[in-house]
Amino acid sequence: MKKHQKTLLVALPLVAAMSLVGCKNMGADDLASLGMKGLKAATLSDNDVKALSQQSCAQMDAESRIAPKNSAYTKRLNKIAKSLGNNLNGTPINYKVYITKDVNAWAMANGCVRVYSGLMDMMTDNEIQGVLGHELGHVALGHSKKAIQVAYATEMALDAAASSGNAKIASLSKSKLGALASAVINAQFSQKQEQDADNYSFDYLVKKKINPAGLATAFDKLGGGDASILSSHPSSTARADNIRKKLAELKK
Repeated sequence: MKKHQKTLLVALPLVAAMSLVGCKNMGADDLASLGMKGLKAATLSDNDVKALSQQSCAQMDAESRIAPKNSAYTKRLNKIAKSLGNNLNGTPINYKVYITKDVNAWAMANGCVRVYSGLMDMMTDNEIQGVLGHELGHVALGHSKKAIQVAYATEMALDAAASSGNAKIASLSKSKLGALASAVINAQFSQKQEQDADNYSFDYLVKKKINPAGLATAFDKLGGGDASILSSHPSSTARADNIRKKLAELKK
């Protein structure tokens, strides 16, 4: 994607927020501030992204029930984490389990990886390895960075819009970090990004000498669910088929 297209992608939430309150309610200084915040979001450095991710992850941890160290969930995840490694391109990975019936898993650019107990109850260790390889792929391929840029731009826009006196918008800005974390976790990646993350997981597992078949069966189990690993495009069936095709080619 060209540089100006990336900037446009980040700028769109700013335009949307401005339309919520109406430019007539914002002075020249407000609009200038909004534009500068949008530019800052579009030019976030890797360190900026990691810092925002660290804060967002800490907020999620504070709002969630984390499995204790002696929990069977934690012991199981630690075993899986050992097979995957605790470092991604120089960034240490921190794994934790959230005790919840929700079926989900996600990773942030600072190496924060969280797995929900609902997903662990549903899947084998090998399937969890496949899912986490996929989530790490979004980080390694820069998808998570783009997601936090857009989420940050949106929150900054809402924050600037709040200064116009709109009470509803102002109330949203008070939980900025929580909203930022939620936006990143629930980010809708493109079809290409999802497939690239799937392929990254496959190659990553092969490199670690882990059977990549679990990624395919994980998609079988997820079916039409709404976990962040899934997107409406492509379907879970198509993604499972893609992994099985790669498995067949690997065996030749």
